[in-house]
Amino acid sequence: MSEPITLNVGGKLYTTSLSTLTSFPDSMLGAMFSGKIPTKKDSQGNCFIDRDGKIFRYILNFLRTSHLDLPEDFQEMGLLRREVDFYQIQPLIEALQEKEVELSKAEKNAMLNISLDQKTQTVHFTVREAPQIYSLSSSNMEVFSAHIFSTSCLFLKLLGSKLYYCFNGNLSSISSYLQDPNHLTLDWVASVEGLPEEEYTKQNLKRLWVVPGNKQINSFQVFVEEVLKIAMSDGFCIDSSHPQTSDFMNNKIIRLIRYK
Repeated sequence: MSEPITLNVGGKLYTTSLSTLTSFPDSMLGAMFSGKIPTKKDSQGNCFIDRDGKIFRYILNFLRTSHLDLPEDFQEMGLLRREVDFYQIQPLIEALQEKEVELSKAEKNAMLNISLDQKTQTVHFTVREAPQIYSLSSSNMEVFSAHIFSTSCLFLKLLGSKLYYCFNGNLSSISSYLQDPNHLTLDWVASVEGLPEEEYTKQNLKRLWVVPGNKQINSFQVFVEEVLKIAMSDGFCIDSSHPQTSDFMNNKIIRLIRYK
């Protein structure tokens, strides 16, 4: 075994070996400790990583054993997912996905309720016609809102990993907007023909995408279709009493249920 190395991860010290840290060469740690990426030192000369120190224990244990071992009452799956994404240890990413599916299946009966709202709003913007020549323009814009409640907090995390806001030229997972484990509110707009890209940022207008697939959601029909795909893959089915199945796509309140 190689000489021990002490890491300072977010202020918490860990001691391990170089062979453990480089056991997955294509990972962030593999690159850092093989010299491909420069490392920082703390005041004691320990390698410093500015990430969550508490969660790192699960990352390090996976490097040692190739098993993802979590306590039965573990409540920080969202934080663990973000840390796993940072370290980019592919087998760990896959193990976490399997763990989330396992935990989701372990949940008992669940209910999913979605309330939809849509309105048309006029947006005003300037269009550059020539250097130093601008004209004022306006267009109607569809504004959407979805209030989602589920008794399964794991399902909302799954949904959050599939839907992304497009804002300021970047895609960001809506999982970062989960303030309540059982509630999620989404607000977005459809693309407006002729609206310059910078105006979306200037007017704080978010668009919604489903990933993978990179499909933009420009209508409630597309939104409901995509949520249905995700929900049904997780065991949900349409509550036949609300709404009527034949009118499902046109309803503004949608309920799905899951029986174990």
